[in-house]
Amino acid sequence: MTPDVALGWSQIAYWATVLVPAYLLGSIPFGLILGRLAGVGDVRRGGSGNIGATNVLRTGRRGLALATLVLDAGKGTLAVMLAARFGPEPAGWAALTAVVAHMFPVWLRFRGGKGVATTYGTLLALAWPVALPSGVAWVALVAISRRSSVGALGAVVVGAPVLLWGMLALQRAGFLPIDLPGDPAHLPALLLIALLVALRHHANIRRLLNGTEPKISLGPPTRDRSGPA
Repeated sequence: MTPDVALGWSQIAYWATVLVPAYLLGSIPFGLILGRLAGVGDVRRGGSGNIGATNVLRTGRRGLALATLVLDAGKGTLAVMLAARFGPEPAGWAALTAVVAHMFPVWLRFRGGKGVATTYGTLLALAWPVALPSGVAWVALVAISRRSSVGALGAVVVGAPVLLWGMLALQRAGFLPIDLPGDPAHLPALLLIALLVALRHHANIRRLLNGTEPKISLGPPTRDRSGPA
C-alpha cells in the first residue's frame, strides 16, 4: 500500500469514527419509541406526521412530549461530546450529522423530524453560552405566539448563528474577560444546520406568511402537518 493510499484510508477511518456514531445517535426515533411504549401508537399518524416532541404533544401526553424533547436534545449533545475529543471542527460536523440523522433516519426510510430539539442539544455541547439564551428565546417565542415554528425559526435558525458569531467577535475584540465555549470552526456547520431547519419548515413559513399557521393544541391529534419538531 502506497503512502498516499494509506493516508486516504486513515482519513476515511478518522471521519467514520467521528460521523458514524453521530448519525447512529441522531437517527434514534425517540418520539416513535416512547409513543409505542406508552401505548399511544405511532405518533406519525397524527398532527404533523413526524417523530418530534411537538407532534408527541398533540397526543395530549405532556410528560411524553417532554421526555421526547429531552432525549432528542440529549442525543445531539452526546454526539458532539463524542466527537469533541478530536477537535472543534469534527465536533461541528458531528452536530450537523446528528441533526441530519434526526431529519433523515435510515430506520424510518429517511422520514424523520425537523431537527429543532436535536439542534438545541448540539448547541449545549458546542457553546452553552449560546444555547442558554437561544433556549430562553425559543420558549418565549412559543409561549407568546403559541406556534412552535415561530420559536424554532426565531431561536434556532436566526438566533443561534447570530449569537455564536457575536460571542466570537466579542472574544476576538477582547471585550469578554474569559474564553467561553465556542469556536469559529463551529460556524459553518451551525449555518448549514440553520439552513436545513429552515428548509424543513418551508410549509410552516408559507403558512406564517399567509396567516394560516395553526397554534399548538393539546387536543386530539390532527392532520395539520404543522409541527416543527
